[in-house]
Amino acid sequence: MTSSRGSGAGIRRNVTRKAVAALALSAVTLLAGCADATQSSSSDTTKAFKPVKQDEASKITVWTDSTRLPQVEAYQKQHPDAKLNVVTYDGGADGSTYLQTKVQLFDRTGKGWPDVVFGSPTDVTWAAEPTKPGAIPFAAPLDQDLVPQKTLDNFAKGSLAPCQVGGHTYCMRNDIAQVVLWYNKKLMDQFGYQVPTTWEQYQAIGEKLAKDHPGYLVGSVGDTNSQESYFWSSQCPAFNLTAPNTLRVALGDEKCTRMSKLLDTLIAKKTVSTQGFFSQGFAKDSGSKVLMAYGPSWYGQYLFNAAFKTPAGQISAAAPLTWPGETTASTGNVGGGLWMVSAHSANLKASTDLVSWLTTSDENQAKAPTYPAYAPAADAWLANPDNKKYFAGDISDVFRTAAGQVWTGWSNTKFSDATAWSSVVLPALTSGKTLSETLPAWQTAIANEAKAVGYKVTTK
Repeated sequence: MTSSRGSGAGIRRNVTRKAVAALALSAVTLLAGCADATQSSSSDTTKAFKPVKQDEASKITVWTDSTRLPQVEAYQKQHPDAKLNVVTYDGGADGSTYLQTKVQLFDRTGKGWPDVVFGSPTDVTWAAEPTKPGAIPFAAPLDQDLVPQKTLDNFAKGSLAPCQVGGHTYCMRNDIAQVVLWYNKKLMDQFGYQVPTTWEQYQAIGEKLAKDHPGYLVGSVGDTNSQESYFWSSQCPAFNLTAPNTLRVALGDEKCTRMSKLLDTLIAKKTVSTQGFFSQGFAKDSGSKVLMAYGPSWYGQYLFNAAFKTPAGQISAAAPLTWPGETTASTGNVGGGLWMVSAHSANLKASTDLVSWLTTSDENQAKAPTYPAYAPAADAWLANPDNKKYFAGDISDVFRTAAGQVWTGWSNTKFSDATAWSSVVLPALTSGKTLSETLPAWQTAIANEAKAVGYKVTTK
């Protein structure tokens, strides 16, 4: 799922936020990594995929968002014999039903399906299932003789979970947005603080900061994807598929309440803001006073550099934080788009070659705007000087390790995780309520959304 889930994944706000959203789809996208391999499915995993009649000389139609368009064009340049009909569309943001509506239309008319599409994790929840009786699922199972298993095995641990339905893999992740601890090294050194490794230390710094340097911040919960940074990282079972079509929404769980209590303490101390990092006026008024920010891998370039305009050489990243009794951290994910190949494609060879190149090619991904999901390509991305020259120190090991620590219990669902947070939690915080007292209302809102799209909901 993305917040946002998408690169990414759908964080749509002002001009700066639009750029971030496009580059971090799923945010809001949605916009969207971010899933559990136990995703609901009625698919028969024993049935072999039967392609339509193939024509390897046929042109393929590619639907891409504007951010990925240059990458598709780069593939065309590198493969001049490839026959591509490229269409730019804005249907990849998490929460958008554009692609689903179009596929439903194509299924009714029996024609029109694109061969390759860029989308968000939420799209997989319907694309891996027939849209009507007698139809075949839109997305082709890539693990059935289309993409080598050794290629799929090289994606970051858990990153293909949003793609997996009924035992098959229906997409390839373009990018992920693993959550890390961002901090302003210049300010940390100036204030004499040590970079925290635990949530207890993080809270202690937030409390000390309130006393010693009022006005400075260690975080924000005011954006539409803040829950993915904090509650997902805490392994809060807010969107936890426990069985096919059964969603656990249990915000009374200790792994939810421990985070709400910690954040309530820091909100009360005014070192965690209820105003979003991307809200109007935040960058101008408070951007220079952000000491720490728990957020996705794209925060460095697109929050601190582009939005806050923090000078180069000040911002760095540290590993996700641990809770008492934990030796290994779990973290969240705020964005990450994906590519699907249509099961209706008459040229699966060309379609899968394009998707494989877009997601796994070092040449392509080394210059990508966001962190690649494919581990070898991520190494090439990290080696690119343009992706690390802004930072105070080498963030490579932090990014690489966190990419494998995204908790898969925050599942890919048929609805966005941003809606209830934005419509229930953020207004409550604005009115002065605490997160802890708002958890029941948030739980109810999520449960209602889940039931509306056919999930059975458990709250224990």
